[in-house]
Amino acid sequence: MKKKNSRDNRSVTAVVFGYHNIGYSCLKTLLKRGVRVALVVTHEDDPREQIWFKSVSRLAARHRIPVITPDGPNVPEVVRRIEQAKPDVIFSFYYRCMISPEILRIPPMGAFNMHGSLLPAYRGRCPVNWVLVHGEKRTGVTIHHMTEKPDRGNVVAQKAVPIRQSDTALTLFNRITRAAPPVLEQFLRLMAGGRLEGKPQDQRKASYFGGRKPQDGRIDWNRSAQDVYNLVRAVTHPYPGAFTEKDGRKLFIWWGTPVRGKVSGIPGTVAGIRGGKVAVVTGGGTFIVHKASSEGGPEMKAGTVFKANGVAVGDRLGV
Repeated sequence: MKKKNSRDNRSVTAVVFGYHNIGYSCLKTLLKRGVRVALVVTHEDDPREQIWFKSVSRLAARHRIPVITPDGPNVPEVVRRIEQAKPDVIFSFYYRCMISPEILRIPPMGAFNMHGSLLPAYRGRCPVNWVLVHGEKRTGVTIHHMTEKPDRGNVVAQKAVPIRQSDTALTLFNRITRAAPPVLEQFLRLMAGGRLEGKPQDQRKASYFGGRKPQDGRIDWNRSAQDVYNLVRAVTHPYPGAFTEKDGRKLFIWWGTPVRGKVSGIPGTVAGIRGGKVAVVTGGGTFIVHKASSEGGPEMKAGTVFKANGVAVGDRLGV
């Protein structure tokens, strides 16, 4: 027997803020489960950004759902459009802007966000990249109540996703994207049963990280080989890439492997170039560079790129 405040998902009207693959897959799940989506708020694609993900606006258009793409959501005309939609619930799926308390107060059932980590860990932007940078062994997806402060509301549903040593940001993001619809399905079952109160987050376990910029890809060779690897895999394609410098020129490193063990030499020193690979001394072990490019150039074997840029054994990178 359903609780007094339960309701069929098909009688629920939603406004969706969404972008990227998670926005696409979650919107698709809502439509599949009969939720009436009255309005989609998304972003215009940035021409400076590599667009490798699916389009939320195109999916909405195929289902004849009104779409708006404001520069920011917290302006009177957007608030008015949301009020006119009369949503029972608001969802945010990888939407990049903070949503104002004025908007969050509109839906009687509440506003909920799908976040790409196991909250309370890795609140904020770019959680998939950050968990790799920090060498975490697992992450996940979380649906939580939206509050004035980002990623702090009660957790309603979540699912863990293991992180493999071979993962890049792309492979991990793809697995997180696949994990998101089942978590949303769980949320919808709870919503149908009127059980959306959720569980408060343990603030003692919280961590927060901001957005990443291309310059954050600079390699610090004083770190361990594993740390260098973690940065490389966190920002390799389709992200801007990890890089080092030689004589003022940027060299982008797209893939490599860490080798543990004691090494002699100053971190950043090129210890060997052989078979297209380049060995670089780090603060702990050796990092073997497999694929690289000069700035604006094509990705090739690292040895070819380094030699073409005048890098020889014994040279130091990143000075």
